[in-house]
Amino acid sequence: QVQLVESGGGLVQPGGSLRLSCAASGSIFSRVTAGWYRQAPGKQRELVASITSGGNTNYRESVKGRFTISGDNAKNTVYLQMNSLKPEDTAVYYCNVPSGAGTLVLFAWGQGTQVTVSS
Repeated sequence: QVQLVESGGGLVQPGGSLRLSCAASGSIFSRVTAGWYRQAPGKQRELVASITSGGNTNYRESVKGRFTISGDNAKNTVYLQMNSLKPEDTAVYYCNVPSGAGTLVLFAWGQGTQVTVSS
């Protein structure tokens, strides 16, 4: 079973930036689509961005132009660069491999990394 470990979260002021990292225990990202998800308090988990093994990306409308997903297959790591952060971006962020509609994923969820945007 592949394990996913997210890191890079923190407290940032509105307009600030953070870079999240997701390290996989196996070399999977060169073969599958990877996704970053988030779950805000009291809300359902949602897919924020995804990147295919070929490098094609897709973003949730609310983060387009602000977030960038990328991957380093040699390091088995996927990143999420988040710029111009807004309070509504506050959530726990997770990475995983989409396996169907909605938030169906291939692997067990990691612990996530908390992102708090507040002044």
